Amino acid sequence: MVLLVILGARLFQLQGLDTAGMAQAAVDKRLRTSEIPALRGEILDADNTVLARSVQRFDIVVDQRLVEDFERFNPKTKRLEQVKIDGEIKKLAGILGQDVETVTKAVVGDLPFNYVAKSVTPDIQEKVENLAFPGLQSRETTTRSYPMGQVAGSIVGFLGSDGSPLEGIEATQQDLLAGTSGERTFEIGADGIRIPVATNEETPAEDGQSVRLTLNSDLQWYAQEAIAAQVKEYGAEYGTIVAMNAKTGDIIALADSETVDPNDPGATKDGMRQSLAATRAFEPGSTTKMITMAAAIEEGITTPTTKYKIPPKYTVNNETFTDALPHGTETRTTAGIFAKSLNTGTVMIGEQLTRQQRYDYLRRFGIGEEYDIGIPGTTPGLLAAPEQWDGRQEFTVLFGQGLAQTALHTAAAYATIANGGVRMEPRLIDAYIDPDGTEHEVPREEGSRAVSNETADQVQDMLETMANQGGGLPGKVEDYRMGAKTGTAEAPSDDGGFSGYTISYAGIAPMEDPEYVVVATIQRPKGGVFSLTAGPVFKKVMGQVLSTYNVPPSDTKPVKLPLE
Repeated sequence: MVLLVILGARLFQLQGLDTAGMAQAAVDKRLRTSEIPALRGEILDADNTVLARSVQRFDIVVDQRLVEDFERFNPKTKRLEQVKIDGEIKKLAGILGQDVETVTKAVVGDLPFNYVAKSVTPDIQEKVENLAFPGLQSRETTTRSYPMGQVAGSIVGFLGSDGSPLEGIEATQQDLLAGTSGERTFEIGADGIRIPVATNEETPAEDGQSVRLTLNSDLQWYAQEAIAAQVKEYGAEYGTIVAMNAKTGDIIALADSETVDPNDPGATKDGMRQSLAATRAFEPGSTTKMITMAAAIEEGITTPTTKYKIPPKYTVNNETFTDALPHGTETRTTAGIFAKSLNTGTVMIGEQLTRQQRYDYLRRFGIGEEYDIGIPGTTPGLLAAPEQWDGRQEFTVLFGQGLAQTALHTAAAYATIANGGVRMEPRLIDAYIDPDGTEHEVPREEGSRAVSNETADQVQDMLETMANQGGGLPGKVEDYRMGAKTGTAEAPSDDGGFSGYTISYAGIAPMEDPEYVVVATIQRPKGGVFSLTAGPVFKKVMGQVLSTYNVPPSDTKPVKLPLE
């Protein structure tokens, strides 16, 4: 009787006084919460071609402790039937395309959690769910794919095995691309199977924004192939191509001779997984003479047709300068000095600028400025303040030595002349796109004037003269008026000296209304430096640019300034 009284009191306590509490405790024990991953935004080219996308996938997991023979309701017979787990494991192996032994090892055991398969497609997940045997579940996830492979791989970047962004746009735009994960709460029975009519609460995920770039993926592919072929032919270390729209600053190609495939980043060696065109600084050499000439014309020191007597050697402040090829004393116009790329004549003109003016004009053209185009590792290069220049450096900066810049800097400088003397900030990200398709264009920054429109016109004439009568001939694009300048500089070695050369070719077209700039740079080509030029690869890429944007052939005669 005492025991019955105690039992009755306990039943009254549970059923009469704490009904809700015990029921809630039971529900809490059955509740499970899983993450609903946000769909990562896409990375697109200028024409909305997909460079990176995430797709819905599922991981198949199991609580091995619950895997055993079970009863399943048969809707045909309307009776519970005994089901052998071995048969269900065989069915699961067939669905997953795995052998039975592998699946058995994954499913049978004492582990509370184990992976059976990762990143399966939704149709496979549905078939697995239909098996509905104890302990087997699916968890929603996503996987990243890069349909264009190596095309713009170093710009797009890639994710690590854990889904963390490691390079490129993937890394710098992580907060916008990633979105916000959601949450799903549901109840499971003692057999580990979800109870369909019980609690089912869901907080939806907020998918990430997509990022549209200014790149043209077809041009990007072409430029990558072209520079890779030229580097291979020359036995060079590496090469880069930069193509820009001078009027907008939009980068339409940013190519390296070796580019990472984001689908398999481990196949590319360290140091070659970033955009070398925007992250590797080097002495540019004679392409910088364009800035010196623009500064001298702007300051009224010279004109394209001003004549100078050029000696074989020129000495100033006890510093002697010579030219790449020996020559006697000769008369050259400013255009002739530029077309023949004479260091001596460049120093004669440039020394009339003050130290501060030399520095200021380099800065006006973007040298020493870091361009934040949305990828990691960009650099401002090296441009010391004028008070830090030594006795020789104050003159070598006039012809591109004693300073360092990336190929992107060179392209931006030439785009400034092509754009009438107004420098536009290089631009790689065009817009952000919401999951519902709403676009948010990244505003273009206002350009900054480096030189007057009149000065830019005169420098354009000098560039065109150089392309037709100077060292620019190997890069001449048929049927188009264009301007160009070549550059050669010693490449620094790891021991502090120099090892090999850097050769460049920078050009603008069409000269009737300059719009496009291409810069080709090749590092440490093998062979005689005077017999090598980046002109051929420039010619291919600039020709492709003009064709891609349907620029009609020139119908006017090119400018040819007197050289003597």
